[in-house]
Amino acid sequence: MMAPGDRDAVPAAGGPGRHVPVLLSEVLDWLDPQPGEVVVDGTFGAGGYARAILARGARVVGIDRDPDAIAGGQDLIDKANGDLILVPGQFAALDAHVKASGFEGADGVVLDLGVSSMQLDEADRGFSFMRDGPLDMRMEQAGPSAADVVNELPVKDLIRVIGLLGEEKRATTVAHAIDRARQEKPFSRTLELANLIEKVLGRSPKKAQIHPATRTFQALRIYVNGELHQAAEALGAAERILKPGGRLVLVSFHSLEDRIVKRFFQDRTKTRGGGSRHMPEAEVPPATFELLTRKAVEAASDETESNPRARSAKLRAGRRTGAPARVLDIHAAGVPRLADFHGLGG
Repeated sequence: MMAPGDRDAVPAAGGPGRHVPVLLSEVLDWLDPQPGEVVVDGTFGAGGYARAILARGARVVGIDRDPDAIAGGQDLIDKANGDLILVPGQFAALDAHVKASGFEGADGVVLDLGVSSMQLDEADRGFSFMRDGPLDMRMEQAGPSAADVVNELPVKDLIRVIGLLGEEKRATTVAHAIDRARQEKPFSRTLELANLIEKVLGRSPKKAQIHPATRTFQALRIYVNGELHQAAEALGAAERILKPGGRLVLVSFHSLEDRIVKRFFQDRTKTRGGGSRHMPEAEVPPATFELLTRKAVEAASDETESNPRARSAKLRAGRRTGAPARVLDIHAAGVPRLADFHGLGG
């Protein structure tokens, strides 16, 4: 375990200025890690949450699909004296990862959904339209890239991806502009795509600070990495692995993620099945969670001022009951059906 003196000295993960864990104090409050407990950090990243959980005396199973995050966590493993197990893989299978690490259950699960600021800051990873780099966006650095999707996905499917996952109102305009451009020359760089979208959509005087490519890049990133599928499946995995009384804490950064989390908790905490005077009340399975946060918890003003990433963050938490885990329908939970592309979508 970490020395007691380390408990209050939790630096920004990955070194100064690299990554500041969002809503850290609130995550710890709702997760409430205790000495000797097993807590899953399903989005290890630079180790910000894991470091703070270890400082509370708990053991951590950290999971990340990004090889760079796994490599960067080796120093923390050395300092944790056996209390940190770092697993390369997807958090959608976090229950399997926990069991493979030698634990039958977990006392807590925390997930920081979305892309890491470290990934955004690395131009070579191709996530950002603010820095020129290869049009990549793959968290696992394997499989189809954003360039593959942009250059090969049929235009009707591209419209659906950009419209649903990016919530881009002018998805049809963007997709057709991409289709015309890719017939002349395939896209390979982030700024090639960003500049095209800016040219087609222009800049709104009312939203001058928001780049026109923001929503399209979000859509491509989510699609390439199956982020909504991963998030929904991780909720089911957490339900299966948490012990009675175990806490599930989720931090999301856009409405698509938060909607899935909210629907999951609404379904899993339901105790009555509605009904009316014309129809009997429907039977519902026993609630698998007790809701801890009646509404989403947001960052305080001092955090949003010092860490812009916190401005859109929303935290929701629940406590596991003793009821059996259920089968999860990810589409009923809010994951849209999209065209299959070499294993993406579905």
